[in-house]
Amino acid sequence: ATPPLRLTRRGRVVLVVAASLLSLGGFWLGTRAAGHAAVPVMVPAHAGLPWVEVREGDTLWAIADALSHGEDPATLVEEIKRLNGLPDSLIRPGTRLYIPKDDTTALR
Repeated sequence: ATPPLRLTRRGRVVLVVAASLLSLGGFWLGTRAAGHAAVPVMVPAHAGLPWVEVREGDTLWAIADALSHGEDPATLVEEIKRLNGLPDSLIRPGTRLYIPKDDTTALR
């Protein structure tokens, strides 16, 4: 029979440090993976906000341009994206887009 494995003090320290680093690395990778998981965007309550329904061929820029009263629509595009929790400017027909209250006059 082989004698039992005996670790020196230095060997035990190395083993504990290696296990700790592996555990921390696993936790770090887990948090990074969770950050990239498909998490639904929580959109604030839209009670009372006007909205437009996206039709075929509409773009976010064109909608913002129609609502911007001749001003630069870039800031309105960003506000619409923020209000609706959009990560980019892609929109789909049939989607309801909420718009800031300041821009309701263009809807009439």
